[in-house]
Amino acid sequence: MFKNQPKGLIPAALSNMGERFGYYIMNAVLVLFLCSKFGLSGDQSSIIYSVFYAGIYILSLVGGIIADKTQNYKGTIINGLVIMTLGYVLLSIPILATVDNRGWLLALTCAALFLIAFGNGLFKGNLQAIVGQLYDNPRYSAQRDSGFQIFYVFINIGGLIAPFVAPMLRSWWLGVNGMTYNADFPALCHQFLSVTNTMTAENMENLYAVATAAGHTAGADLQAFCSQYLDVFNTGIHYSFIASVAAMLISLTIFIATKKQLPTPAARAKAEVQQYTPEEKKAMAKEIKQRMAALFAVLGVVIFFWLSFHQNGTSLSLFARDFVETDTIAPEIWQAVNPFFVIVLTPFVMMFFSALSRRGREISTPKKIGIGMGLAGIAYLFLCLVCYVKGYPSGEEFRSMTAVAKEGLKAGPWVLIALYFFLTVAELFISPLGLSFVSKVAPKHLQGLCQGLWLGATAVGNLFLWIGPLMYENWPISYAWGVFFCACLLSMGVMFGMVKWLERVTSDTPAPAAPAKEEAEENVI
Repeated sequence: MFKNQPKGLIPAALSNMGERFGYYIMNAVLVLFLCSKFGLSGDQSSIIYSVFYAGIYILSLVGGIIADKTQNYKGTIINGLVIMTLGYVLLSIPILATVDNRGWLLALTCAALFLIAFGNGLFKGNLQAIVGQLYDNPRYSAQRDSGFQIFYVFINIGGLIAPFVAPMLRSWWLGVNGMTYNADFPALCHQFLSVTNTMTAENMENLYAVATAAGHTAGADLQAFCSQYLDVFNTGIHYSFIASVAAMLISLTIFIATKKQLPTPAARAKAEVQQYTPEEKKAMAKEIKQRMAALFAVLGVVIFFWLSFHQNGTSLSLFARDFVETDTIAPEIWQAVNPFFVIVLTPFVMMFFSALSRRGREISTPKKIGIGMGLAGIAYLFLCLVCYVKGYPSGEEFRSMTAVAKEGLKAGPWVLIALYFFLTVAELFISPLGLSFVSKVAPKHLQGLCQGLWLGATAVGNLFLWIGPLMYENWPISYAWGVFFCACLLSMGVMFGMVKWLERVTSDTPAPAAPAKEEAEENVI
C-alpha cells in the first residue's frame, strides 16, 4: 500500500488527519447543536450549515489564489491552521443562550464558523496541491491515484474517531449534573421556554414524561429544570470544541516539524519557466485550455455528488435522529460509519484497481467517477425503497405523532449501515480520485487555484444542502431520497457521455518535468 510512495506523503497526511479530526468533531454535531442551543428548527439550522459548508470550499478558491500568487504554499497552510484554531476557541466558550442574548450569541457563533471556513480555505486546497507536487516526479507519477487514496484514508481516520467525542463529553457532563441524554428534550425545552408558548396539553404531557426520563424530579420547577438542562446539554458540546482546538495545535506542530520534507513549488516553477521557448509557451497555452475545459466538465458533474453525499450532515442526521432507533447510540455517532467504511474498504478498492491494471484492463479516472455517481444513486434508491415500504411521512409530521406511534415506526440501525456502505464505495470512486485528476490536469502555476476549483464545486453542492432538509420536513421522506437518486443517475449519464473526450485530454497530458536529483532522492519513503 505504501510501496514506492514519496516520503512527504505521510507527514502531509498526518497534518491533514489532525485538522480533519478537529473539524469533524464540530461537523458531526453542528446542525443538532444549533437546534439544541438556539432552538432553531432542522431546516433553519441546515441553512446555516449549508452556507458554512459552502463557505469552506468557496474560500478555498481564495486560499488557492493567495498561494499561487505568493508561491508561499506552506506559509498559507500555517496561517490557515492558526485562523481555524481561533474559530474553535470561540466555539468552545460555554454561554447559555437566552431570549436576551440569543441574537448576538448566534452572530458570534456564525463569526466563529466564518473563521473556521476561511482558515480551512487557506489550508485544505493548498495542502492537496503540495501532495500533487510530490507526484510531478515521473518516478512516482504512476502512483498518483493510490497516493491520494492513502491521503484520503488518513483524513477518515480523524473522521472516524471525531463523532464519538462530542456525544461522549455531552453525556459525561449530563451525568455529572445528575441528568441523562434525551434527543427530544432540547426541542421541547425551547418550545416550553419560548415567549409564544403554544404547547398543547398532549405536548405538555410528553414534556413531563421526557423530563422525568432526563432527570427531572416530580414536583420541582419544570421551567428551571428546562433552562438548566439546556445549559448543561450544550456546555458538554462546547467542551468538545476544546478537543478541536487541541487537534488544530497538533496538526500545526506536525506540519511545521515536517514541512522540509514537502516540495517548495516556488523554486521549481522558477527554474522551469526559464527553460520554455516561445513555441513551447504557445503549445502550453493550448494545452492549458484543454486541461481547464476537462476540469470544469468534471466539476459540473461532481456538484451533484456533493449535494447528495453531504446530506450526511443535514437531512441524513435528521433521519438518524427521528426515524432510527438511537436509544443506545447518539445520532451524531452514525457519521462515524462513513469514515469507518473508508478505512476498511480503501485497501480492497486499491487492490481491485491494481488487479485490473495488471490484466491490462485499467479503468480511467473519469470512468471511475462515473461509476461512483451510479453507486451513490444506488444508495439513495435503497433508502427511498425502505422509506416507501415503511410508509414514512415527512419529518415534521412524524415528530407530531405520539411517542408510542413513533417507536413502532422506527427503523433498525442496519438501514444506516447499508446506506453508508454504498455511499462510501461511491465516495472512494469519486473523491480521492477526483483530487488525483485535478492534480494531473492542473497547470503547474495554477495548482492551488485548480484544487480550489475542485473544492469550489463542492461548495456549490454544499450551498444547496438545505434543499434536503426542506424536502425532508415537508414531503414523505421517500420522495426526498428519490430526488437524490435521480440527480445521481442523471450525473452518471452525463459523465459517461464525456468519458472518451476526458480520457483523450488526460492521456495527452505530458508528464511534468522531473525535479532536481537531490530533491527526488529526498522525497522517497
